[in-house]
Amino acid sequence: MNTLKTGILLAAMTALFMGLGFLIGGSNGALIAFFIAAAMNAFAYWNSDKMVLSMYGAEAVDERTAPAYVRLVQRLAENAGLPMPATYIIHSAQPNAFATGRNPEHAAVAATTGLLETLSPEELAGVLAHELAHIKNRDTLTMTITATIAGAISMLANFAFFFGGNRENQGGIIGTLALAILAPIAAGLVQMAISRTREYEADAMGAEISGRPLWLASALEKIDSAAHVRPNEAAEANPATAHMFIINPLHGGGRDNLFSTHPATANRIARLREIAATKGQARTNPWG
Repeated sequence: MNTLKTGILLAAMTALFMGLGFLIGGSNGALIAFFIAAAMNAFAYWNSDKMVLSMYGAEAVDERTAPAYVRLVQRLAENAGLPMPATYIIHSAQPNAFATGRNPEHAAVAATTGLLETLSPEELAGVLAHELAHIKNRDTLTMTITATIAGAISMLANFAFFFGGNRENQGGIIGTLALAILAPIAAGLVQMAISRTREYEADAMGAEISGRPLWLASALEKIDSAAHVRPNEAAEANPATAHMFIINPLHGGGRDNLFSTHPATANRIARLREIAATKGQARTNPWG
């Protein structure tokens, strides 16, 4: 059901983009917009991981430079049936993490120094399992595509706003301006809806990968509290990437509504506790 919902939302994003193309150049404009979207997505497909890791000054690490972290990722990747992703550390006091890459064979996991210093090994396993779930579900590609189209919609909306519509547009200048203003807002809402849908699914799959839903529940509680008081300067400078993190780096949470990029942390924790109760899992370490 979540996959179907994501597909519908992606189709809505594409329709918005083509609608703005129609406003600017009529039928030909809509067709050109479609090809532009395809070209942008192709570029994002091949280069998104390098771009976002560079934005955050992520440093590649291995068993020599960060042995505990890298070995934990390796063990979890084996549990998930995934190839070993590249591992990175971001120098930020805010505990947070994200995954990126076009597919499981070309993926990367990045954790902040704040995350590695704040969480217990079990909680860290819960977070990293969540990020590996995003890789396994190919959410990293989905979120890149939505971010790319959302950015393109904003760009086209500016053109429509300043240069007006075309003769095929029956709505006239008022309709053109209305859509130019509303389209980026609608695109942002769709992007947020996709992000929230994928976070819930990654929580559930991450709990399966680690074997303990309560590890992630405890980690989310800690990260959410810390994100309120420890800023992430790179995220503030690149707010369009906020949806990639396990907890919103801009404000650390927010309500589970149309305008939040992440589900409410309390809701996520409640779901994880329900999963743990359903499976009858204790708080003992299954890896011990």
